[in-house]
Amino acid sequence: MSATPAFDKDALRGRVAVVTGASGGLGLAICQRLRSAGARVVQADISYPAAPEDTDDGLTVRCDIGDPDSVTEMAHLTRSRFGRCDVLVNNAAISSPPIGLEDIPVDTWDKVFRVNLRGALLCAQAVVPMMFGEQAGSIINVASIAARSPTRFGAYGATKAAIRALTHQMAVEWGPRGIRANSVSPGMIRTPLSEVHYRDESTLKKRTSRIPMRRLGLPLDIGDLVCFLASDASTYINGQDIVVDGGFLKASLSNLYQSE
Repeated sequence: MSATPAFDKDALRGRVAVVTGASGGLGLAICQRLRSAGARVVQADISYPAAPEDTDDGLTVRCDIGDPDSVTEMAHLTRSRFGRCDVLVNNAAISSPPIGLEDIPVDTWDKVFRVNLRGALLCAQAVVPMMFGEQAGSIINVASIAARSPTRFGAYGATKAAIRALTHQMAVEWGPRGIRANSVSPGMIRTPLSEVHYRDESTLKKRTSRIPMRRLGLPLDIGDLVCFLASDASTYINGQDIVVDGGFLKASLSNLYQSE
């Protein structure tokens, strides 16, 4: 049996996707790609108004993913409005100031873990019963290349490494019940949030020179991969972390010579 192409306009027809962190640059691009493939999308974000809003092809819901009650309510609204959830994209995340590990306040550390790791688990726990009912589903956790290569934001990278491990656990535990779990690790992506770093032409030139593809990533580069992992074109991909960085992580030695 041949799978429906990932970007066919009907690849996700009849399916429902929940996307957290949906109001940000990555989140909006992910929602756009899923909708373009026919999915109805529940956009969840802490920045939305308290009252849920229906859209033509989905729902917007205010949700604090670190709060079990808020996540439970989001899942209840999804079930009552659509009766199912086929795709979960754990995209919401926060970072912290560039503080050394010896000085980072425990409260700051806990806050980053509350959203980035606990939030992903709570959302999965809330919607996975709907996937169990269908014996099918796709969970896509947004990790980061910071999970593989340390940055100045120690708590952030630690949570993203934990997200990769959580993805593996989900894949093994829930795979026998028809649910796939994979993670996506973006590299340097040009979003409204990161734009402040790239307004300076010299900074932009320096960073792009370190990427073999010689460009920064775009939000739709991530949206495309998420759509693929949500679709039947990826039904035998489970427990994987896919890096989307234009080859940046592979270029360490090459970049070292560039600096000489």
